[in-house]
Amino acid sequence: MEQKRLFLLDGMALIYRAFFAFSQNPRISSTGINTSATFGFVNTLLEVIQKEKPTHLAVVFDTEAPTDRHIEFEAYKANREAMPEDLAKSIPYIFRLIEGFNIPLITLDGYEADDLIGTLAKQAEKAGFTTYMMTPDKDFGQLVSANIKIYKPAHLGNGASVLGVDEILKRWEIKRVDQVIDILGLMGDAVDNIPGIPGVGEKTAIKLIAEFDTIENLLANTDKLKGKLKEKVEENKEKALLSKRLATIILDAPVQLNEKELLLEAPNEELLRELFAELEFRTLAKRIFSDVGEPRRAPIVTAQGDLFSQPAANSPVPVPAEEDEDEEESQVEQVELKTIHDTTHEYLLVEDETQISDLLKALDGTDHYCFDTETTSINAMDAELVGLSFAVKAHQAWYVPVPADQREARKLVERFRPVLEDKTKVIIAQNIKYDLMVMQNYGIELGGKLFDTMLAHYLLEADSRHNMDAMSEHYLQYKPVSITELIGKKGIAQLNMRDVPLEKIKEYAAEDSDITLQLRDIFVPKLKEQEAVSVLEEIEMPLVPVLASMEREGVMIDKNFLHLYSAELDSEAKKSEERIHSLAGVKFNIASPKQMGEVLFEKLKLDPKAKKTKTGQYQTGEDILSKLAPEHEIIKEILRYRQISKLKSTYVDALPTLIHPVSGRVHTSFNQAVAATGRLSSQNPNLQNIPIRTEMGREVRKAFIPRSEEFEILAADYSQIELRIIAALAGDEGMIRDFKDGHDIHSATASKVFNVSLEAVDKEMRRKAKMVNFGIIYGISAFGLAQRLEIPRKEAAEIIEAYFTQYPNIKKYMNDTIEGARTNGFVQTVKGRRRYIRDINSRNQTVRGFAERNAINAPIQGSAADMIKIAMIAIHEAMKKASLKSKMILQVHDELLFEVHHSEKEILKKLVIDKMKNAIQLPVPIEVEVGIGTNWLEAH
Repeated sequence: MEQKRLFLLDGMALIYRAFFAFSQNPRISSTGINTSATFGFVNTLLEVIQKEKPTHLAVVFDTEAPTDRHIEFEAYKANREAMPEDLAKSIPYIFRLIEGFNIPLITLDGYEADDLIGTLAKQAEKAGFTTYMMTPDKDFGQLVSANIKIYKPAHLGNGASVLGVDEILKRWEIKRVDQVIDILGLMGDAVDNIPGIPGVGEKTAIKLIAEFDTIENLLANTDKLKGKLKEKVEENKEKALLSKRLATIILDAPVQLNEKELLLEAPNEELLRELFAELEFRTLAKRIFSDVGEPRRAPIVTAQGDLFSQPAANSPVPVPAEEDEDEEESQVEQVELKTIHDTTHEYLLVEDETQISDLLKALDGTDHYCFDTETTSINAMDAELVGLSFAVKAHQAWYVPVPADQREARKLVERFRPVLEDKTKVIIAQNIKYDLMVMQNYGIELGGKLFDTMLAHYLLEADSRHNMDAMSEHYLQYKPVSITELIGKKGIAQLNMRDVPLEKIKEYAAEDSDITLQLRDIFVPKLKEQEAVSVLEEIEMPLVPVLASMEREGVMIDKNFLHLYSAELDSEAKKSEERIHSLAGVKFNIASPKQMGEVLFEKLKLDPKAKKTKTGQYQTGEDILSKLAPEHEIIKEILRYRQISKLKSTYVDALPTLIHPVSGRVHTSFNQAVAATGRLSSQNPNLQNIPIRTEMGREVRKAFIPRSEEFEILAADYSQIELRIIAALAGDEGMIRDFKDGHDIHSATASKVFNVSLEAVDKEMRRKAKMVNFGIIYGISAFGLAQRLEIPRKEAAEIIEAYFTQYPNIKKYMNDTIEGARTNGFVQTVKGRRRYIRDINSRNQTVRGFAERNAINAPIQGSAADMIKIAMIAIHEAMKKASLKSKMILQVHDELLFEVHHSEKEILKKLVIDKMKNAIQLPVPIEVEVGIGTNWLEAH
């Protein structure tokens, strides 16, 4: 009989571990998603499946609901840092990954993952399993037995290790594994905020348990202790017993071992294929599914090609047995991706006058055509044309090579001006903003109605990838020629597009236009079906030339200010360094984690339980140091030193290097198809991320200045726009009235929630109300509010209850939105932008909770995004119509930045306020705050 091997994975611990393993070199997809945690987790999952060959497997997670430990000890885990934003965004992907591998995901409100793993492990032991608890957490040592082991996955170059009874006894120098609980009770746990006995570290705890066997016996014999240790133990008896209870893993949680459900199955290829394509795990996908055994039944047919075809034999992953011999006859062959080599096509090279005339005639005879540029640079402002390609019907396209000589190039391009500027045509392209800006380099404005396949797909599938190759594989089952096939991989040896043989570039470039045209023909009916046409035609496409104009305009940077500020920060850093050395009583390299760890934890002994990495080096990350800040003044100074250093290197010293050599300005690139909510993002450089939360960070905005003394900076910012939108969406009369009466919304909320007059609201009341106002948008729970405000959960629950009593329609909106998402599968903004909520009906509570929060938040953030986009379009058109000298130069979330000419200050101010206020009509007043100054900080 096959040995039953159960692996129980501590999900959150493994995710954190995977995420921080890439902290120095995070994996970022082409769409800006940090995939570090997901990539690390899938590698960990593969390691155990392929090497350990489990028969049964499950992943176990905590939920946000409080447990008995939180109820008994309110400060339990209260010191934990908020989850990094990129890590939080990874969790839905990891849940989809687990679902794709057909692995059960186990959670239970009121119980931690440790309790569920402990309970299941003990049940499995009785059922004849050998169970491996896959976790880096030391607490699990208390559960180890002859048939229950800890499996510590490979990390930082060290292989996986299995810890049994002997290893645990040796590690803790104990006689029984249950004594792990006593040691943890004495030494406490800074991560979980288990107090232990202050001043008792690991070595002392081990010594005490070796002598007294248990905490209870120790406390009954304190007369045998001496000096300060006796004092500490006697003064903290209750803390010791409490800590032991907190550290004890529950073994009777209400969860039952279901052998059938935990049996490892073949993965759901369709789900995984879609996920891997979205996250750009191409190499990993091929590796995974070339190692998975051939299923006995036909694989699910999908549009993603052959990532799963022809897997190797002898797979460690079990597959379900055949249920019906006749089933083989109904097998469907898996779709293989077509390529240019096995697809009939006609791609024509256009070189002489006759060929140019024939092409122009074909373009003139159609009401729409696809257009693409081949260039020398991915930076549109610097790009020179290498060629143009056109397509008017599927599988047929033209390629026009453009001479390197710029005079000749302009003469050739000029031949295409009439058709490119023809306002009666629909011009189709993938990422059309780039092509529009390249053609502007040659004095040509794309005059027709624009259709961007990237933006069309973004509206159809906001959470997916929108590059042409991925869309082609998915919708056309066609794999386009890769750019690396033409010019090679990035690096010194990479060719320029001008170096590619004409026949090869012709096939590549013409194919791009052909594929883009075919995608457009697929997307048009889908846009109509999903009622997304108006959002594309009235918001996203009209915004393209606006963003192109802003990108070309750029922003003036005050190099002299940054040079002086850099010197100032350098001076501050040196003073901080001297203070740190003085507090430490020794000089050391603050940039060296090794030296810092030795000073903090060996010389100053700030934390007797300080953690080390596998290489034996102390951990000195910001999260670790922040928890130690109350212990010693040196910690605050080190954090300040790091803040200064990061600000200096990331912004103050970096911005001058990004100034364009010709324009003398910094030119960012705005992304319309990255944030699923509809918000714009910025890159190369990311000017939307200029720090504003600290005084030193805000100073950087002084570097953003007007082009000359004739101009100033004008900043216009929506006031509390998301709260105004939720009031409008919910139709809550109380909140709408507060806004109409011009009250400070947080004070007004505090007045209602705490049942005091508006005048009696103090700062603390307002702070709590503000947290609720913004937290509600993100589906905050009483537990979450209690943590953020550092108040008892009972008080947090009472505040939320009072909030919904005062604003009942807000609660109704949240419930109705979730129900609508469950029924329709999507939510939408005021203007009809849809966000499809994939997991809204998931059977897993944790996964469903994420989806519900997205459902509540997406219409709010999306409506705010639509509003500022509509305002930008209207402002751009009005400024152009009035022939203003002023320019719109930057958008940062809910704020617009302008260079305003002195003579136009009142005109522009009035125009901007009007267009921003009236972008979308709502039953709540929209307020716009406008400031003017000699730099961004002064204007803001």
